[in-house]
Amino acid sequence: MIKPTPNRPTSSSIFTVNPHQNTETLESLNALTCGLAFELNGAQRGVLLAIQQMTELGQLLVERALEQLSPAAAA
Repeated sequence: MIKPTPNRPTSSSIFTVNPHQNTETLESLNALTCGLAFELNGAQRGVLLAIQQMTELGQLLVERALEQLSPAAAA
């Protein structure tokens, strides 16, 4: 028998935060895209700078989530 709808998720959160995770990967991606953007011109440069900005915003969101989860560890 095929169910008409899938099972509901057990959690209502969109993503989970690992309190032991660092943001080095996002920092590296930010540095890589920023460096590469200044080697490009025109539309390609604009696209890469937009990706770099989205990476920075993602890093800020992760850092804020980590602060909410564990304020003492973030300081």
